[in-house]
Amino acid sequence: MRFEYFDKIKELIDIVEIEEKENMIKATKVIVDAVLSKKSIFSFGASHAGILSEELFYRAGGLVVINPIFAKNLMLDTYPITLTSEMERLEGYGTAIAKKSNISNGDVVIVHSVSGRNPVSIEVAMEAKKIGATVICITNLKYSKEVSSRHSSGKNLYQVSDIVIDNHGDKGDACIEIEGLDQKVSPTSTVIAATIMNSIVAQATQELIDNGLKTPPIFYSANIDGGDELNKRIFEEYKDMIHYKY
Repeated sequence: MRFEYFDKIKELIDIVEIEEKENMIKATKVIVDAVLSKKSIFSFGASHAGILSEELFYRAGGLVVINPIFAKNLMLDTYPITLTSEMERLEGYGTAIAKKSNISNGDVVIVHSVSGRNPVSIEVAMEAKKIGATVICITNLKYSKEVSSRHSSGKNLYQVSDIVIDNHGDKGDACIEIEGLDQKVSPTSTVIAATIMNSIVAQATQELIDNGLKTPPIFYSANIDGGDELNKRIFEEYKDMIHYKY
């Protein structure tokens, strides 16, 4: 049994907690301000980066007002799966996605991309900013600075975002070296991004309550007695900030 991955994840969490604290505080503030101002929050990622949007969406203990941006050809149920790689490199696709996502001035858009080099994520961020939203990106800065942009602007995601949170992972994402194999195994970005965002959600919720919000927009578990009824009340209270069907 190999336990190196546990060690690596614990090391990265400690690094992120220290090195990214200031940026996480900034991200928390814009999310709190958005909720208090009745603005919406969106989350986007392509292929495996999109797992973060699924983590944040319709989850007990998660924010009701996080609207996932799911583009069919970027999801992992796409066939053939290699189409996702082609689509995230297709210039113009990210702009079209953002324009169809109900993003408005004053909203917050979270974009997750490890390399930050592909047009789809770059364009979602660029279009969101053009509309007047604040863009928070989670990326790997060292990795992204070592690869060229695939977008005609020549910019990577971190260069078009308002708040940049670094996941501090390895180039290529996988982190464990295996003897006799050139390719590392066991990526870290999903675990780290989920830890970052769930930490932000927790702090944002506390700050919302501290600001006098008696019913913060947090999901109750549908598997506890009364959970469905509580969620219906929250849906009704925050319906103007929700852009998904429920």
